[in-house]
Amino acid sequence: MDLQPPLVTDACSARAVLHQVAERLRAAGVENFRKPPPEPTTCCGRGCNGCVWEGYFAAVGWWRDDALECLAQARG
Repeated sequence: MDLQPPLVTDACSARAVLHQVAERLRAAGVENFRKPPPEPTTCCGRGCNGCVWEGYFAAVGWWRDDALECLAQARG
């Protein structure tokens, strides 16, 4: 089963993706994969162009992609 979730666009979907992928890594016995990016704590809430959340959502996507690649390699 390939995991191709929708784009991460909010904190709830980011948490869901991180949880789902982390579970797959654990189930595959992958223990040394890097930790996911931490949620931002510095958002001012003004809807800035280039908000810290935008960078976070992108980082979650990259982490997910790297984790899926690692899982594919672990499967052989």
